[in-house]
Amino acid sequence: MKNPQASHLANKLSNMLVRGAVTLVNASHKLQTLQVSLLNDEAKDELEHLEPYGFTSHPNAGAEHVAGFIEGDRSHGVVLVAADRRFRPVNLAVGDVCLYNDHAMIIKLTKDGIVITGGTKPINISGVPQVNVTGGDVICDGISLKTHKHGGVQAGGS
Repeated sequence: MKNPQASHLANKLSNMLVRGAVTLVNASHKLQTLQVSLLNDEAKDELEHLEPYGFTSHPNAGAEHVAGFIEGDRSHGVVLVAADRRFRPVNLAVGDVCLYNDHAMIIKLTKDGIVITGGTKPINISGVPQVNVTGGDVICDGISLKTHKHGGVQAGGS
């Protein structure tokens, strides 16, 4: 004979964390909401997407997620994480940290320095009164800002 309380508890536990896919994003709220599909083609709408402080993203449809449901109650859940293996850079070195998107734009913090890849788009710095470079040089297409000299230039107002 089955124990009904044990079955009820097992059902709640099995419904607490669920994997699935993102189907739609509403990023217009202070805490964005996601429409998701869960295992067994169960759809859930307006699940709040909890993100780490200081970081936000707008997941693509098809990104994978893990949703949590308090006490296994499917009436109110939250998306704990959304990830997209289709665009994630691979083969990072131990300790590397990487920020990326689906347009091949990457900011990688490595033991050797910071590597910024703009994909095929420009990299813009705006809204700052000044950019400071200290303790080094700026080199563009092999030309040093520190050591590059122009010959034949005369001092004067023009």
